[in-house]
Amino acid sequence: MRLIIVESPTKARTLSRFLGDKFQIEASMGHLRDLPRKKLGVDVEHNFEPEYVIDKKKQATVTKLKTAAKAAEAVILATDPDREGEAIAFHLQYILKNGAKFQRIVFHEITKGAIDAALQNPGEVDLKLFDSQQARRILDRLVGYKLSPLLWRKVRRGLSAGRVQSVAVRLVVEREQAIKAFMPLEYWEIKVELSKDGVNFLVQLIKNPATKAESQTIVNDLEAANYQVLKVDQKTLNRHAYPPLITSTMQRLAGNRLGWSAKKTMTMAQHLYENGLITYHRTDSVNLAQEAIASVRQYIGKTYGQDYLPDQPNFYKAKSKNVQGAHEAIRPTNISADAAELGKSEQRLYQLIWQRFVASQMSPAVFQKTVVQVQAKAVKEYVLKAEAEKLEFDGWMKVTDGFKLTEVNLPPLMAGDKPQLIKVLPEQKFTQPPARYTEASLIKELEKRGIGRPSTYAPILSTIQDRYYVEKVEQKLHPTAIGETVTMFLLKHFAEVMDYDFTAKMEDDLDQIALGKLKSQELLKSFYLPFDKKLIQVTEKAERAKIATESTGEKCPDCDEGEIVIRLGRFGKFLSCSRFPECKYTAKYKDVVEGVLCPQDGAEVVVKKTRRGKSFYGCGNYPNCKWASWKKP
Repeated sequence: MRLIIVESPTKARTLSRFLGDKFQIEASMGHLRDLPRKKLGVDVEHNFEPEYVIDKKKQATVTKLKTAAKAAEAVILATDPDREGEAIAFHLQYILKNGAKFQRIVFHEITKGAIDAALQNPGEVDLKLFDSQQARRILDRLVGYKLSPLLWRKVRRGLSAGRVQSVAVRLVVEREQAIKAFMPLEYWEIKVELSKDGVNFLVQLIKNPATKAESQTIVNDLEAANYQVLKVDQKTLNRHAYPPLITSTMQRLAGNRLGWSAKKTMTMAQHLYENGLITYHRTDSVNLAQEAIASVRQYIGKTYGQDYLPDQPNFYKAKSKNVQGAHEAIRPTNISADAAELGKSEQRLYQLIWQRFVASQMSPAVFQKTVVQVQAKAVKEYVLKAEAEKLEFDGWMKVTDGFKLTEVNLPPLMAGDKPQLIKVLPEQKFTQPPARYTEASLIKELEKRGIGRPSTYAPILSTIQDRYYVEKVEQKLHPTAIGETVTMFLLKHFAEVMDYDFTAKMEDDLDQIALGKLKSQELLKSFYLPFDKKLIQVTEKAERAKIATESTGEKCPDCDEGEIVIRLGRFGKFLSCSRFPECKYTAKYKDVVEGVLCPQDGAEVVVKKTRRGKSFYGCGNYPNCKWASWKKP
């Protein structure tokens, strides 16, 4: 008997469908051995040696695996094909080392072919990958366990800091500051409705006037002008398909299309992977296996016809500098399979993955683009423009449901044509502030800056919301008062730790450790020595930071001297006296939605939180009225 160890029972059940009685398959239920929870667990004086412990809750699993390992002729470590999986395999080998013969197998999809191939080519635990994961774990532990007590002293008890999470919060805080500092500028958009051969169409002034007075002068001119077509440019455009999904684009697509959090997306992807429906979902590679390309090309030709099949397969280039070429993009393991046996959420995500994979190997969509320039002659001469796109061949867009085209039609026009004026349409507009981040756009920004890696985006976003540094309102990320205070304190005193380029370089250095080009101790030492020195200075000299409060304008009912303010606690907003700690008055805070009444009993609508911290709207009259909604009414 050979023992195969994977991380989860679902993965174990899927493997058991392909393997016979000669294998016993067990699940480790994730990590069995980790740094201790209640102390640093890193010996900074002796080469940053970690102190690993086995969680008490995992003792029964350890005993079970030890018993199985003793009876096995070989122990096959089949954990996930990434640094985290390599770390789990390393610790399993350490725990079960007495007398057992170990093999490490790696596969990127849970199919019979992939498992058989992996079993025929076993290897050993990749110590460089493990070393990289361990270095990340120690770095995060040093920052978290050293900075958090400082925040307790200088900001408020119960706060915590994270090496990458704090940088992510900085992005949200700085975006909010840019929105608050934004000064809108007025401009006028002027369109002119013209007619040719009974067909009306719009042209737009190329240069927008900045004021109403300037706009009115132009409008008067345009109303008295003669119009003539200057030129008509027509060209055929090919719009190529997007690459197959990787972790970041999957999270962004599910966020934009389905409104999902990164955490939910990764949970559903985990279910799909462990049930053998998709390839491994933590990847930054856009590569596709040759067998997968051959299979999907056969499917495209048979299902949609040869026009939809390019002469050669489409290949894509990864944007990440240190992408692991051995990995694949996220794709279905079988083009004909579906997720009907799983839940609706898994089916919706599988549909996105399937569509993106099939589309990535299809012919480009073909458009005819027309650009018309029209001259208006009056007191002055003006140039106006119209653009139109007409779809001639849908190509890869045939299999997607996210590209609904709104075609703009123009009448047949030639240079020298003189269309008739119908009316001039001036519209006042203002420049808009930068948009707040959504989870999807924040992941895009983190990826662009090289901060974090495929396996870290979802935990980063969950952590900054769980710690209440950032809150999600109508899918937009807003910094809380705590998030802003902690960010400004860390920026002031630990500028390098909060620096975007420094954080990105740290990720690159961790990649270099995985490639065997850098020693982990060198990285840890170069980071920790100046960091520890700075910690001592800030602890001794930095002033305590105050968390901003929001006044309600009401007097405190207890002391009659202070006023009631809105504060942020570990469990959200609450009301308190401004004279705290002299006055201990507190009360629950109602986040009332202004101008909105309950559709059932007409009471005020308030924002509430689920046990997991997700916002929803409910009647302020609860429990007498139980109306509730996820969407703002």
